[in-house]
Amino acid sequence: MLMKNSAHLSSISMPRLIYGTAWKKDKTTELVIKAVKNGFRGIDTACQPKHYNEAGVGEAIQKLISQGIINRNDLYIQTKFTPLNGQDPLNIPYDRKAPLGKQVSQSFEVSKQNLGVSYVDGLILHSPLENIDRTMIAWQAMEQIYNLGGTKQIGISNCYDLEVLIELYDASIIKPTVLQNRFYRDTDYDNEIRQWCQEKKVIYQSFWTLTANPQILSSEVIQKAAQTYQKTPPQILFRVLVDIGIVPLTGTCSDAHMKQDLDIFNFELHQSVIQEIASLFT
Repeated sequence: MLMKNSAHLSSISMPRLIYGTAWKKDKTTELVIKAVKNGFRGIDTACQPKHYNEAGVGEAIQKLISQGIINRNDLYIQTKFTPLNGQDPLNIPYDRKAPLGKQVSQSFEVSKQNLGVSYVDGLILHSPLENIDRTMIAWQAMEQIYNLGGTKQIGISNCYDLEVLIELYDASIIKPTVLQNRFYRDTDYDNEIRQWCQEKKVIYQSFWTLTANPQILSSEVIQKAAQTYQKTPPQILFRVLVDIGIVPLTGTCSDAHMKQDLDIFNFELHQSVIQEIASLFT
C-alpha cells in the first residue's frame, strides 16, 4: 500500500491513498482518529485556518500516539505553506509583513506546533506565486527546511501550467517530488503534466477526485465494472487511479466509505478494464 519516490529519496514511502482534512472544521479530530483506526496511514493538511483545522489534526495524532494505536513513524503527515492570497486576511498564521521566505519558516513552525511533531513527511507549496521569482523565494525557504531535516520531501499543489512546473523543477536544487492537483475535466485531467510527472518520478496526488467527476462515476464502463467486481463506482475509480500511479486524496466523513476506500487494495482489476476506464481521462 506504499509507494516510493526512488528518484530523489529512496527512503520516502507514501501511502497510495491519503486522507484529506480540508473543510472538516470542529470535526477534524474525530474524523482523523476514525480514519487512522480504519487503516489510513497518510494524512493531508495545511497551515491555512480558512479551510483546515491543522491543530485538530495534531490533536488526533497525539491522542492516537498516546493511546498506543499508532507510532509517529507509521504515519505519513503532509502539510502546506499557503501564500497570503490563499489566507483569510483576518486569520493569517504568520506575519503578513514579514519577507516571503520568513513567512514560509514561520508557517512551518506553526505547523509543527499545531501537529505536535518535530518533522513532517511532506511539505507542499499550496500554489505557485505571482511569478517564478516569488515562487522560487518560497521554494528556497522550503529547501532550507528540508536541509535542516524538517521535512522528508517537498512539493507543490494547484500547479496546472506545465511550463511553470518545468521552470520550478529546473531552477530548484531540491526537486519537487509531489504534485497535488485537482483532478477534473477542465484541465484535461492533467494528461500532459501527469506524463511529465511519470518521466521525472514526481508523485501525482489527485484531489476533488469524486466530487468533480460524476460523469465518470456514472459512465457505463465503471457501472459495468462495479457490477462485475461487486464494488462501488468510487472504489473502481480509486483502484484504477492507483493502478496507473496516481495517489488519490479522499476526504469522506463516512465510516463505511472509509472502509470501502481502503478495501480497494483487496481486489485487482483486469488490465483491459483498467485501460478502458483510464481512457475516460486520457
